[in-house]
Amino acid sequence: MQPVSLSSLKENSMKLRPSLALLLAFTLTGAYAQSAADLGAGTTGRKASSLPLTATPTQAQAAQLSARFLTRFHYESQPLDDAMSAKIYKAYFDALDGEKVFFTQTDMAKFVPLKTQFDDAIWNQNLSGPFSVFNLYIQRAVDRMSYARELLKKGFDFSGNESYTFDRKKSDWPKDQAELDTLWRQRTMNDWLRLKLAGKPDDEIRKTLDKRYASYIERVRQLDGEDAFQSFMNAYAESTDPHTDYLGPRAAENFDISMKLSLEGIGAVLQARDEYTQIREVVPAGPAAKSGKVHVGDRIVAIGQGTDGAMVDVIGWRLDDVVNRIRGKKDTTVRLEIVPADAGLDGKHEVISLVRQKVSIEEQAAKKKILDIKDGNVSRKIGVIELPTFYSDFGARREGDKNFKSATRDVAKLLGELKAAGVEGVVMDLRNNGGGSLTEANELTGLFIDKGPVVQVRDARGAVDVQGDDDPGMAWSGPMAVLVNRGSASASEIFAAAIQDYGRGLIVGQPTFGKGTVQNLVDLDRFSNRANKEKPELGELKMTIAEFFRINGGSTQLKGVTPDIAFPKNGDEKDFGESTYDNALPWTQIAPAPEYKPVADLKAYLGQLQGKHEERVAKLPAWKLMLDELAQYRKMRDKTSISLNLAQRQAERKDQDAIQADFRARHKAIDGSASLADDDKDNLDDGLNPNERSLKSELKQEKEAKKATDPQLDETAHILFDALGLIKGDAKLAAEVLPYGGRFSTNTTAAAAPEKLSSPVTH
Repeated sequence: MQPVSLSSLKENSMKLRPSLALLLAFTLTGAYAQSAADLGAGTTGRKASSLPLTATPTQAQAAQLSARFLTRFHYESQPLDDAMSAKIYKAYFDALDGEKVFFTQTDMAKFVPLKTQFDDAIWNQNLSGPFSVFNLYIQRAVDRMSYARELLKKGFDFSGNESYTFDRKKSDWPKDQAELDTLWRQRTMNDWLRLKLAGKPDDEIRKTLDKRYASYIERVRQLDGEDAFQSFMNAYAESTDPHTDYLGPRAAENFDISMKLSLEGIGAVLQARDEYTQIREVVPAGPAAKSGKVHVGDRIVAIGQGTDGAMVDVIGWRLDDVVNRIRGKKDTTVRLEIVPADAGLDGKHEVISLVRQKVSIEEQAAKKKILDIKDGNVSRKIGVIELPTFYSDFGARREGDKNFKSATRDVAKLLGELKAAGVEGVVMDLRNNGGGSLTEANELTGLFIDKGPVVQVRDARGAVDVQGDDDPGMAWSGPMAVLVNRGSASASEIFAAAIQDYGRGLIVGQPTFGKGTVQNLVDLDRFSNRANKEKPELGELKMTIAEFFRINGGSTQLKGVTPDIAFPKNGDEKDFGESTYDNALPWTQIAPAPEYKPVADLKAYLGQLQGKHEERVAKLPAWKLMLDELAQYRKMRDKTSISLNLAQRQAERKDQDAIQADFRARHKAIDGSASLADDDKDNLDDGLNPNERSLKSELKQEKEAKKATDPQLDETAHILFDALGLIKGDAKLAAEVLPYGGRFSTNTTAAAAPEKLSSPVTH
């Protein structure tokens, strides 16, 4: 079993929710898109699944085996009884129909007996109850979209005073079919009105929406028993605590890839568009890139295995099934039949043969850059290391591979390069870093301290294990700051908390997520009669088995890490973070770690830095623009309903266009970029889903966004610039705020990452 601890922005937004719920969450708000970097696994593709879906004996066994672990080994184990069944019942329906747009109160009345039967379903290996819910869910989704398609034939009258409540999380289920029809008429009206406000004629609107809804129906019909089982088991797992999950074989493989940042495939990011799988990105140095024959925008229409395997048509397939056929063992061949991007759908097809290789996913690896900060006649270089996740290749590490992928090893290398470039301060950018390996969090901290405890881990028995850095020396001993936000969780919080408790560096930004638990990955196949089978069948359980504590005895649970210098909040804390979970563990504390002792006291100049920060941002156009955009975001996010009157929406649209035009002009004045691509500037909301826009336009917007000024990172670098100025001008102050009385310098030789063979994870 591998100790794991997962949470944060990634876990909150990319949680292993049922596929249908994902489709709903995005399609109905105009933001649905799928992509993958050669990720995915599963059975052969299919156009549609046969209903009713039924659970397999393997799934029933996986459910019962999961229950045995959860009721015996979970950090706060709870019996699987009628009380837990009621929790699963609520979680299951919240996951499937949290917006209350498919089931009616009549449906829910029929489901009431299941509230006390889900525990029996799992123990008795009879999952007919939860599968019956999922089957009706599919039927209702198809019915609703078919109803919406019928409404399109008639068109709508937008002269009335109706409004559409699009946020229905706190609403009741519609009481009957008539109320449900009214809700869907309003949803469909809003889809139409968005396109109308964007200047689209009625015929084009009708065609666009009919295609959208038909595509949605096709995707719903492709849902299978694995989706149903994953949905139900996650409802059970997450009823024990927010960070326990069931990972089916496909999800478990993807999680492993996300941790080791590598896979065996062709090196391409794929995206579903209409009935086609399209190349969204070609990964540098991968087989696809090296061939010179695969390009962004190409559509894959068929796939063949080996040099002479039959070509299988994949038009209309689920993305994960297409990906599963493309991925495979290293040094094996896969053939792709593609329609080149510049040839059009009726263009000549080409067949490309590629040999699969190990592909690194460098997008999620640590990266560095240098910011030149100037104030008057003084200029200083500030190094920045962006770390999206605390990754680690557990398998390669266990096998003794000296070159295993590791966040700590990569950061140590980047620190050496930054020192060689002459930087005077380092910012660790952990914004939206959801965590990863607990070992990596521990060892990464060791790069910035001489030696000592880093984190305390308490198991279900109450035993506390103190983990820390035993290797003397630091890779970086100079001034540093850690930039965090609400999306910084788990391993990020361990690192930031240790840096703060030691007084080793400044914590800057927003309060973090607040996750203080550790999970273990349990390979269910290892504990069954299928243990010797080559292909995993039962999946994995990511189960909470411990809680971690700061070295000062406090906890990040619920409270997170409070920055030394706080940046404005965006308001998401009401909906996002540990404190938003009903079943989150409470905050507690234990004794400080033995041998823990702060190495510096940053309070000696924190007040001065805060004053300089406030004085500077009051004059910064970029900071003022950020505040105004945050205010507008909060205002729009707090809305739960919208008018369906054309004249009123046109007036609102005019106001929004003016606000966004002002934002774009201010962005351009600051950094020469625009918040929206130039060809979209007249259409703030074009009414389209991302996969309905051109890929070229979508990629252009992403490129523009990356070029825009990052006021929070720039200000963090300026704060570090101020700190350096104060340190250089006052030897006594330097002795207080630099580690170990300032006896280390920024020229310290980089310490190698410790080679420990444990594999804790904190995502």
